[in-house]
Amino acid sequence: MTSLRDRITEDMKTAMRAQDKQKLGTIRLLQSAIKQQEVDNRITLDDTAILAVVEKAIKQRRESIKQYEIGGRADLVAVEQAELEVLQAYLPEQLGEAELSALIVAAIAETGAASVKDMGKVMNLLKPKVQGRCDMGAMSGLIKAKLGG
Repeated sequence: MTSLRDRITEDMKTAMRAQDKQKLGTIRLLQSAIKQQEVDNRITLDDTAILAVVEKAIKQRRESIKQYEIGGRADLVAVEQAELEVLQAYLPEQLGEAELSALIVAAIAETGAASVKDMGKVMNLLKPKVQGRCDMGAMSGLIKAKLGG
């Protein structure tokens, strides 16, 4: 199994050979963000940290899409949507709603969470397990609903 960094590099080479400028530009932006994190923190990122950078980039694209839709800029929405699709290819397989619900129920039982005040405990337990496999905002809403919030 290759690392996420190797996969990104190989995809960049493939995009160069295919002269896919859109995909190449998106991958270069991703690599730049990864390198920036490494330089800022003086570390070499592992797959988990790289996944966090990918998730941040995806979140930025989603927010941009919303803003461009509000502004009526369909041309920019299309660009951001294309970048979003490229970035989503680096996420692991997404959890289904039933799987996520089962993980939340197990985490609530494990932490002994009884109210919305205990939501942080549940989130901290689940975050490493579901990193990149679900939308954290949606997961937060499900946890809140299960804790009666």
